[in-house]
Amino acid sequence: MSKYVASLLALASTANAVGLGDVKHVVMLMMENRSFQHYFGTLAGVRGFADPNVQINPDGRSVWYQNLTGVTDDADWLLPYWLNYKGGEENFNKSMCLCAGANNWIPTQQAMNGGLMNAWAQIDTPQAWGYFKRQDIPYHFALADAYTVGDAYHAAITSNTDPNRWFWQSGTINVPGGKQALGSGGVILDDNQANGCVATNVDCLPLEWPAYAQYLDEAGVDWRSFQNSYNWATNSGLFYFAAFQEAATNSSLYKRGLAFDGENALDSFKAKAANGTLPTVSWVFPPGALQEHPPNTPKDASWFINQVVDAAIHGENYQETIVLINYDGKSWPPKAGGWGDAVYPLISPEGTAGEWFEDPYGELGYTFSGPGIRVPLFIVSPFTRGGKVFTERADHSSIIQFLEQFLIAKGYNNVTTEQLSDWRREHMSDLVNAFDFDNPDYTVPDLPQPDYPITNSAGEIIGMYSGFCDIEWTGSCSGSEYVTGIPYGNQTEGNSLIYENGYRGVRGYIAEGHYLVFESNGYALSNPNSSQKQFTASPVAAPYDSIAQRWVLHAQAVEGSTFNISSAVDGLYISQHSSLSLSTTGAEVYNITYVGSSQYILQKENGEYLNIQPGGALSFDSTPIPYNVWSVTYNY
Repeated sequence: MSKYVASLLALASTANAVGLGDVKHVVMLMMENRSFQHYFGTLAGVRGFADPNVQINPDGRSVWYQNLTGVTDDADWLLPYWLNYKGGEENFNKSMCLCAGANNWIPTQQAMNGGLMNAWAQIDTPQAWGYFKRQDIPYHFALADAYTVGDAYHAAITSNTDPNRWFWQSGTINVPGGKQALGSGGVILDDNQANGCVATNVDCLPLEWPAYAQYLDEAGVDWRSFQNSYNWATNSGLFYFAAFQEAATNSSLYKRGLAFDGENALDSFKAKAANGTLPTVSWVFPPGALQEHPPNTPKDASWFINQVVDAAIHGENYQETIVLINYDGKSWPPKAGGWGDAVYPLISPEGTAGEWFEDPYGELGYTFSGPGIRVPLFIVSPFTRGGKVFTERADHSSIIQFLEQFLIAKGYNNVTTEQLSDWRREHMSDLVNAFDFDNPDYTVPDLPQPDYPITNSAGEIIGMYSGFCDIEWTGSCSGSEYVTGIPYGNQTEGNSLIYENGYRGVRGYIAEGHYLVFESNGYALSNPNSSQKQFTASPVAAPYDSIAQRWVLHAQAVEGSTFNISSAVDGLYISQHSSLSLSTTGAEVYNITYVGSSQYILQKENGEYLNIQPGGALSFDSTPIPYNVWSVTYNY
């Protein structure tokens, strides 16, 4: 890092009008069992179906093509497809209740197929490759447009609900060789919600290591779990940790983590948000029919999410509140989730302590524990307003790492957990770069108000899966009566890989998977497609839709900030000076550094910075001029 970049980072951390330490409340809400692609493959400006770096597998096909051998004779492969392509209210309602397939420890690893990511239809079900559009889940899209969505956020574990939720709450699942003694509860690979073990040192309860809430309690942090009770529907709360099971009724752990507010947990949260008395840290757990676990529906879940978000953004301390909404990744039991995703997670090197181990079931051999598939992440706050995309690699450990940074900024001591593996700390984001404290936007968005869920005769919420789909919960909702159709043999990339036109500001260390516009001083890097094979700068403004100003990054390593940069116009690469090259052999390697406040700098191999001067002239200098970067998706 150059001295200039270091000074920029230091300035960003000291000259803010507000900072992380000024935040008063962090609220965490985990929903269930939806992949990023399943929800947001069509969303403008994210790494979705417009991905210019989509993985090409050894068979010559992209990862979009899922193998159908053994599934059907009607086609050889399946592309992503809109779940409601047949149209009509009945099909919509069925798709809301639809599940995708097996999704626990072994099937998830098998569906990922050693990194090929092409066995979702075979291991789960064909509908695992289905997706929603904006018209299906309008609230989720509106929330992403109003605030920030992460498109490189993964589940922590390649498995289902409990392992991911307990990792979210503690930073570990007790992988052998990690920082917990073997037999302290794990290794936790699948769901078990009764004390005892499924097998020797496998899926054991209670969990003997500390939940992160215990660190907060000992550090004197005000915290609270907002949850009605413990049952399958609200799953995986703090009760499954030994310290909470053994807590005296007059203890802080019991009063904050287990003494729930009866049926009024949501009402309690809303009242505290309204009058500015939320705890410093809050965990919110949705009740059964509203937590998005299929067959519970996105439509019903949007009502609950909005209850939490609406309370926070209209609350007394909205200007000092952050809400983090994510998904556990998978769910129990088999045939109750399993939505696929095309992006392979960043995996630690074989043998990494606390990450790799021998599969105790004897099927997978020596393998990694995670991270798992991509899942949605919403970051709601005045510092993440405006429809941004956060591109740093992250997982459920990132939530804990963010809490650590937040509490340290507030002056607390001893709030760094000892449970996380060193690899997670080194390679997963702490989310801090998602926030722009220099330029907060305190306006409150006008979000759509979801319909109140279906109730029974007693006025109790039962949701669509009981009120419409009439499903008796047996662990399966993927039968033919809920599958509205699969377009075998009737697909092209043009009618399947659809996406919205639009743009989104980028935050965080940058990654592949996007068409990018680099803007500085009212101009953007541009390829005029001239015979001289030169790039220039041209005037730019929203909606950033000129193809001449779109660029694609090609990473030099799985991790890192060095890239070749090619033009969306003709595939030519930025080369020496302002020239464009036909091949990577003539391409310049650029280091792209995030310096905070939504700004980036581009540095050449020789140390010079590629700048756009006022007036639009390109220059190569010893000091950088920052860029704003936009991720764009256009069908033209």
